[in-house]
Amino acid sequence: MTQSLPITNRSRLRRLHQRGHFDRETVNAILDAQPMCSVGYIIDGKPYVTPTLQWREGNHIYWHGSSASRALRASRDADVCLTVAILDGLVLARSGMHHSANTRSVMLFGTAVKVEDPEAKLEKLGRFVNGLFPGRYEMLRPDHAQDLKATMVLGMKIEEGSAKIRTGGAIDEEEDYALPIWAGVIPVRTEIGAPVPDPRNIEGLQVPRHVTDFKMG
Repeated sequence: MTQSLPITNRSRLRRLHQRGHFDRETVNAILDAQPMCSVGYIIDGKPYVTPTLQWREGNHIYWHGSSASRALRASRDADVCLTVAILDGLVLARSGMHHSANTRSVMLFGTAVKVEDPEAKLEKLGRFVNGLFPGRYEMLRPDHAQDLKATMVLGMKIEEGSAKIRTGGAIDEEEDYALPIWAGVIPVRTEIGAPVPDPRNIEGLQVPRHVTDFKMG
């Protein structure tokens, strides 16, 4: 049985309800496909949004940054809004009003909790690296105590939010379909390029498979 997030006053769609999705399978798939996210929070009564990278572990989502970051310090034990968005295409219609974009997005609400235990923090950072590059964390030099001290990891339970998805072509007014105006979709895709080695790599190093075979989602 597919689990779903509850529909709340904050998470429900006010319009275009057919684009809303609350099942965890859809939410998880979007979170797992795009590590880039934005976290919104309040500092001194004013709104801020910070871009960062996120990763999901089961029913929780995590992000990290500098322990000196004002944003992360303000987010700790505070209500936050985290969003992930993927642009899949630009939709050209026969009127400016009906131009659109094909997107997949998730918006989550919750309380950010700091991962305090050093061992738990180390474990989660390892999962973050290996989630993108399987097996890499074990190849790296061990983290120094100062590395962990300088890094803050925040997380929250995935229990309120929704996904929103738009697919397909232009949806024009019926009479506009007779106009001699091109309409359609320009697909947009994230392209993974060829790896660029660090010029200070030791000569003769073999490129690991998690680099040559890298892909997202």
